[in-house]
Amino acid sequence: MNPIYKHDITVTADMVDGNGHVNNVAYVQWMQDAAVQHAQASGCTQAALCLGATWVVRTHHVEYLRPAFAGDSITVLTWVANFRRVGSLRKYKIIRAGDKAVVAEAETDWVFVDAKSGRPKKIPDEIKKTLPVVSKEGEP
Repeated sequence: MNPIYKHDITVTADMVDGNGHVNNVAYVQWMQDAAVQHAQASGCTQAALCLGATWVVRTHHVEYLRPAFAGDSITVLTWVANFRRVGSLRKYKIIRAGDKAVVAEAETDWVFVDAKSGRPKKIPDEIKKTLPVVSKEGEP
């Protein structure tokens, strides 16, 4: 499996705000959707469930570079940039397919937690093996 996951979206009218472009909340939803799908496809979600654990978000950071509009085809690229003791940084590049323009770059700091207590839990090797770290985009 490619360590850089690709999630395709078509911007719908309900994603557009009063300014006529995609609302910032839609970008965060796209990030969440891409991360969840990547974790499911890699086996990370199932491995975490078997360990009685899950992932929760600590922070999101989004830098909006260009607007996107209704009807645009968008590709969200996402990858894991690092693993720490209980956390992992996931990065995103959001691209408008028509002109290949990067419309946003983002990252989410995820925390691995015990599913019952909600307390942070050390990330075991079997989880790390499901999501290879990409140090720079395109370089696992």
